[in-house]
Amino acid sequence: MNQPNPIVSMKWLLARMYEPDLVIADCRFALGKPESGREAYEAAHVPGAVYLDLERDLSAPVGEHGGRHPLPDPAELEAALRRAGIGPDSRVVAYDDQGGAMASRLWWLLRWLGHDAVYVMDQGFSAWQAAGYPVTDATRVVVPGAFRARVRPELLADVDAVRAASRTAEPEAWASAAGAGAESGSAAAESAPLLIDSREPRRYAGLEEPIDRAAGHIPGAVNRFWKGVLNEDGRWKSGDALSAALDGIPQDRELIVYCGSGVTACPNVLALQAAGYGNVRLYAGSWSDWISYEGNPIATEDK
Repeated sequence: MNQPNPIVSMKWLLARMYEPDLVIADCRFALGKPESGREAYEAAHVPGAVYLDLERDLSAPVGEHGGRHPLPDPAELEAALRRAGIGPDSRVVAYDDQGGAMASRLWWLLRWLGHDAVYVMDQGFSAWQAAGYPVTDATRVVVPGAFRARVRPELLADVDAVRAASRTAEPEAWASAAGAGAESGSAAAESAPLLIDSREPRRYAGLEEPIDRAAGHIPGAVNRFWKGVLNEDGRWKSGDALSAALDGIPQDRELIVYCGSGVTACPNVLALQAAGYGNVRLYAGSWSDWISYEGNPIATEDK
């Protein structure tokens, strides 16, 4: 099924912001400062926008597994989206001020629940404000929507799927972790899902880890830092520039994308869709989920 271009320009939103079926979602959030996003929204936002909080609305409480930003329960997320005024026929445009990471999380969640009419603004709120476009501190009265979740499990990869992909790609790492000899599996590795790590290169390589308790990456994963799909000014790449950013990622293989907690992987998932990749799954628990399981091997070489 052909998907709509997930990126819209600020001018596109400016021309349509008062259309009745459009829901604008402010997703600003700063890791380590959980109240700052709402405070920024209350100070100024795009007129008519509702606020959706990464941790209160777009994540479940942290548990033993699931990572630092676990997927919300579909029924609870459905309720949050209804409270935001989203219905089955709504077009949703999300923005943030964090390079599109938080907005992309909402984009992915809505698609996971079966809603395709969702987009991310190509620049953040600061760019909107700097362009002289209208802002307000007024909070509108929201009429609850009738959004209904229709979960698409095919968009999600769980830890077992990631283990299988990793074991096929790097049997030596798994054999070493188990204290056994490795079996050759190069042919299978070429057809197995490709794991894509969206974190900074130094975190991927295990040279530093400022957040999680263990450094490194999932064996077999390749590194594509999520900010590589953005231009220097923070605008999303498109056309040849986006193709160049994704060069080397095969279009004929299933892709499983992860990051630290299932947030900054979403811009890579979005960019892959925008570039025409069709078989992309998110490992929502990501690295912080992976290391919560004893026995999952860790790679630290930069490869």
